[in-house]
Amino acid sequence: MSNHAGLADRYTALWNEPDAGRRSELVRELWADDGVHVLADPPQEVREAAARLAFPVPPLEVRGHQALDARVTRAYEMFIEPGEHVFEAAAEPVTLRADVVAVRWAMVETGTGKSVGGGLDVLRLDGDGRIRTDHQFIDGS
Repeated sequence: MSNHAGLADRYTALWNEPDAGRRSELVRELWADDGVHVLADPPQEVREAAARLAFPVPPLEVRGHQALDARVTRAYEMFIEPGEHVFEAAAEPVTLRADVVAVRWAMVETGTGKSVGGGLDVLRLDGDGRIRTDHQFIDGS
């Protein structure tokens, strides 16, 4: 709660962390034990699959350190590990309430620094300053 810029820096660094053990530590440091990460507006292919089954667009959700670690690891494997991209803060975090902060980020090409995607995460913190809920909105979804 006291340092939202530091929280945003650690949050962004987590998604770029190459060491699996350190990624797990960061998940435990950043999120509450029962913390939740919600992909609020899933990718188009997920929305299309839901529509074919006559379901409304589903939010995708993981809960707890183990599931959060798997989510972050998969994002790392898909977007960072190949070496072509990195996640960066795209703006200063915005404090919406004492316990709510908005973090805007970008995925940029490592060679050019050009932004190729991004999004906004709205983080609600617990009394210890750890993430209780993380609603992620991907730009262009």
